[in-house]
Amino acid sequence: SRFKSQAVVFIHGFNTGFDTAIYRGAQLAYDLRFDGPAFVFSWPSGGGFTSYTYDRESAEQSVPYLRQFLELVLAESGAHGVSIIAHSMGNKPLLEALNEIRTTSALAARINQIILAAPDVDRDGFENIAAQIRGLGRGITLYASANDRAMSASRRFHGGIPRAGDVPKSGPVIVKGMDTIDVTATSTEIFALNHSGYAENAALLNDIELLLQTGERPPERRVPILERVTTGDGVYWRYPTR
Repeated sequence: SRFKSQAVVFIHGFNTGFDTAIYRGAQLAYDLRFDGPAFVFSWPSGGGFTSYTYDRESAEQSVPYLRQFLELVLAESGAHGVSIIAHSMGNKPLLEALNEIRTTSALAARINQIILAAPDVDRDGFENIAAQIRGLGRGITLYASANDRAMSASRRFHGGIPRAGDVPKSGPVIVKGMDTIDVTATSTEIFALNHSGYAENAALLNDIELLLQTGERPPERRVPILERVTTGDGVYWRYPTR
């Protein structure tokens, strides 16, 4: 087995109905060549028929159900390590559910990698809750992108104010104990609706695969092409522009 005793949970983002979420989760597991149990948690997105506000409120209301789902997978899947991948709006309920699990559940020790892909979360709120869950699992990775499509919709809704998964001119969010990787030069479309082909996403898929398999950190040990960027707030990594 390539992913011995591992399971993975995928949580979709904005504008993603149930059928698409299941398809996206299956595609992601296939592309990662993940041979352990793969699960999808689908919160009730309007899937394009409703507004950003509807999806945001649905995501927030799903926190207790996501927590129960994660605890079920942690307890019953038979996996010694459960990794969790969330995209865009799916990060909001995930962060809150993880914070509850951190304080109340002995099952938290079974969490492997936590991957937050272009999280559609207020930057200040993200920094606060990320600091609280620091140390949960074997590593937390934030993939930030200036060209994620769900992030573009969010930016418009919030009057141009950057979200936690965005990369403004000042740079991405950096939180101590979490690896921030600017993936603008590659693509986050593997998580979203318009997944157009393996090749354009190969770089990011390769990093996720290595991260789940090895847990190796800091990121440039897994992916030597990553550039380390030092700022006043700390260090982040980025894929070089072509």
